Amino acid sequence: MISRLRIAVPALLLLATAAFAADDIKPEAIMDKYIEVTGGRAAYEKTKTQIITGTVEVMGMSGTLTTYQAAPDKSYGLVDFSAGPGKFEEGVSGGVAWSIDGMQGARIKEGDERTLAVRNAAMYKDPHWRDYYKKAELAGTEDVAGKACYKVVLTPNEGAAETRFFDKTSGLLVKVVQPIITPEGSATAETSMSDYRDEGGVLSPHTITEKLPNFELSIKIQSVKQNPEIAADRFDLPAEIKALADKKTETKTEKK
Repeated sequence: MISRLRIAVPALLLLATAAFAADDIKPEAIMDKYIEVTGGRAAYEKTKTQIITGTVEVMGMSGTLTTYQAAPDKSYGLVDFSAGPGKFEEGVSGGVAWSIDGMQGARIKEGDERTLAVRNAAMYKDPHWRDYYKKAELAGTEDVAGKACYKVVLTPNEGAAETRFFDKTSGLLVKVVQPIITPEGSATAETSMSDYRDEGGVLSPHTITEKLPNFELSIKIQSVKQNPEIAADRFDLPAEIKALADKKTETKTEKK
């Protein structure tokens, strides 16, 4: 019995050491692996413009989703509930982040809400993540939908930290938890991603679920067009937003 223990104990120690070494990984390496397994930086940078279409389900209502994006940091998104609350628009152009909907009207985003919108509009935010986040920390592991995941906390250059969950086996991003700012106040959004597919050399999720305090949003991506022609005025500020921006500029001028 003693001889068997002398053999078994070193073997168990070796297994434990190997398991520890496997998880002794830097958060920066986890982030970089995600970019690598989804196509690599060069593949990301080949995309200069992008149009995504899909469907949206929320609180029993169905709508359509269309987003436009152009490098380096322009975006426009439209969610249309034809049989319900109508259209929801938002965009980022020239550093101005805005939204228009039937409930809150036209408004320009400010503070942390603007910071998050501008960061999300950056075409190459993920492959150049170091330009947007000043710190990455590994906060252990956690199961997400039955998958063992690395839990990485990212602190952006501006705004609050977000937590990303990466599948330990595939390296893919499966969930993001981040604080958001809405006109009603602060909240936490939990976004889950799955059904990754190759779109122009880059793997991207086609099923996205976002959980907010009062409702859950489900998105199914139908098409992703890489480098399509987009009208030059697509990212122009809508008239209502431009009027608000001009008024804001006038107010600042008067205060000087």
